[in-house]
Amino acid sequence: MQSDSVIIIPTYNEKENIGNMIHALMNLEHEFDVLVVDDGSPDGTAAIVKSMMEEFPGRVHIIERSGKLGLGTAYIAGFKWALAQGYEYIFEMDADFSHNPNDVPLLYSACANDGYGLSIGSRYVSGVNVVNWPMGRVLMSYFASKYVRFITRLPVYDTTAGFNCYRREVLETIELDKIRFKGYAFQIEMKFTTHKCGFKIKEVPVIFVNRALGVSKMSGGIFSEALFGVIKLKVGSWFRKYPQKKNN
Repeated sequence: MQSDSVIIIPTYNEKENIGNMIHALMNLEHEFDVLVVDDGSPDGTAAIVKSMMEEFPGRVHIIERSGKLGLGTAYIAGFKWALAQGYEYIFEMDADFSHNPNDVPLLYSACANDGYGLSIGSRYVSGVNVVNWPMGRVLMSYFASKYVRFITRLPVYDTTAGFNCYRREVLETIELDKIRFKGYAFQIEMKFTTHKCGFKIKEVPVIFVNRALGVSKMSGGIFSEALFGVIKLKVGSWFRKYPQKKNN
């Protein structure tokens, strides 16, 4: 029987991490399925995932894409696949253990038991919970989230968080084909749109640990997209009618 939840993990050259991450997720008490969206990793990431598919039949899945097409498009492809498969709770998560697999049930509970449309594994809702990041990057990320919160009036402390759980009805409501950003601004746009569509958002405090293996995909361009994109996002919202949450 299929799980009610799937964890989407976008990958590019994550051979050091992906096998261990899948094993950690498979060992959680609640059964979570995994979908890896791999952007043509030349290091053999996809082959490792396929071996995991044999080890955990029906629980591990892969979408292989031809190249680096962007974080946002990877998640949109994953969301559409997950909706077509009938999952009720759909997660975003990194492969590199910066997101602790043991925190997945906390995000699940906020949506499945407490009724939130979106739960966020938040680095900043209870201070600054970041380990092993250079101070400059911590400050950049922290003040970027403050800036986004100020511009958009989005009631979220960690607006760029990439560790999230959505209820199915949120992704069905927010018009995925209208999500425009591809980098980390994608995370801001998804949260902003979820809020504008009338869904409740819960920030769950987590500790974010910088990757130990593999290479970070972060760049200055990603942050500039986020910083300038939020102004476009806010102004655009004045001229857009957002579909609203249905009252059950």
